[in-house]
Amino acid sequence: MSKESMSKGRKHGGRTRLLGVIAAAALAATTPAIAAQATAAQATAAPAIAEPATAAHATAAPAVAQPSNAALRQVMFVGNNWDGTADVIAASGDFARIGRVNVIPDREERLWEIYLNPVKLAYFLGIRSGPGEGHDQFVDDMFTTPDGTAVVASRPSFADVVSIDLATGRIRWRFPVSGFRSDHMAVSPDGRRIAVSASTSNTVHVLDIATGRQLGSFATGDKPHENVFTDGGRHLWNMSIGEVNTALDDPVFDFTKGDRRITVVDAGTFRQLKVIDMRQRLDAFGRPDLSDALRPVAFTPDESKLYFQVSFHHGFLEYDVAADRITRHKELPKNPATSEDRTTWVNDSRHHGMAMSPAGDKLCVAGTMDDYAVVVDRATLREGPLVPAAKPYWATVSGDGRSCVISESGADQVTAIDFATGRKIVSVPVGDHPQRVRVGHVPTGWTGPATG
Repeated sequence: MSKESMSKGRKHGGRTRLLGVIAAAALAATTPAIAAQATAAQATAAPAIAEPATAAHATAAPAVAQPSNAALRQVMFVGNNWDGTADVIAASGDFARIGRVNVIPDREERLWEIYLNPVKLAYFLGIRSGPGEGHDQFVDDMFTTPDGTAVVASRPSFADVVSIDLATGRIRWRFPVSGFRSDHMAVSPDGRRIAVSASTSNTVHVLDIATGRQLGSFATGDKPHENVFTDGGRHLWNMSIGEVNTALDDPVFDFTKGDRRITVVDAGTFRQLKVIDMRQRLDAFGRPDLSDALRPVAFTPDESKLYFQVSFHHGFLEYDVAADRITRHKELPKNPATSEDRTTWVNDSRHHGMAMSPAGDKLCVAGTMDDYAVVVDRATLREGPLVPAAKPYWATVSGDGRSCVISESGADQVTAIDFATGRKIVSVPVGDHPQRVRVGHVPTGWTGPATG
């Protein structure tokens, strides 16, 4: 692959992270009252989120999804983070675009609420200049309800989770998370519960997907990120990534990145079962040079092995769950056009995105800062052909299990890659800065909400 083809179309904004740190420091310095207000706000956050919906939203639409007798169609939802929309595409075949959902129909209401509160405004602007790369983050993750009548999405800049009615485009319920930013989610195998990371309060909330009612929560390491249900939904894993929005990316400043760990809880009682510190496992494996901040992960179908990416690294590692140790490491090619200046990499990510084939024999990896995606044979760890991609930010499995679908955030498109051959099948245009891609369901014949 040529330098030109690997770097073409990139929309980098990672250099704004230092500006975000400076802006946050300036805000703290010029408005001392904000720090005290933030502390008070955090102290009262838990009671504030007891009601899953605002009064306005509680009366605007039914709180509980009504069962649908209509047949459902499997689709994929693509979250356009900077747009505040979700494109709905076919889950296999030509992956053609079916419709679009506005995930921020209450935008004006939320902005009034933010701009009238100096603490919320400080965090809102910090998200824009930090993880948002100069943009607001309006949709991060999303899952549909089991009956296919609503999509539930996390909205980082609005620090909440909302349920959007797919027939009307209106909000059914809204759940403000503790703290000031919502992030990655996970859905339980039965589709009835969602877990959402509240990244500034080091908390994971677990909600009833139909009503938005909080079922429980648990504490995590610093900046909770990825969530995964395991063991048929009985356990819930959270990976915390620590501080990724500062320019202190040199390894000598690793101590500033915070408490990074895996927290495993009982998904019914939310009791902590295990804490896994990958720093110890990485050191024992002979790789003290690698960060212990876990990014996207992928379990084997039998959940015996965990594959994970870490900050600043162009590759991934294999972890044996039962043996509690790292067993293999795969280093993937570097793009010679990619700067080695870590502060230019988006939110400490060099590679960000992994998906496991249904058979468990292939891994699909998004080489975010290196502008490619690649399918890796799990038995041999041999990579296939590098597929050029513009800042690929996520990887997931198509509805039929034959393809890996990546989001190209630098080209505003999603691309399907054949697991068998490792070669590109098709690319489909979507909205501004696609990130998370999830399989879901909509009623057969659905082409978008009646009102957006």
